Amino acid sequence: MDGVTRMGRIPGSKRRMRIREGDVVLIVPWEIQDSKADIIWKYRPPEVTWLQKKGFLKDF
Repeated sequence: MDGVTRMGRIPGSKRRMRIREGDVVLIVPWEIQDSKADIIWKYRPPEVTWLQKKGFLKDF
């Protein structure tokens, strides 16, 4: 939402999580490098719809 493109990683993930173009994810930018981030949550389609209805996703 801030318009910055970052390279993300899934820290400590033992299960497989596939991130595809167009997925809505929650990230935490690194303090050291603003161009990198940790992916901490991937929203599913029903969750994205709920976030849109509640106004949390404005430009999506």
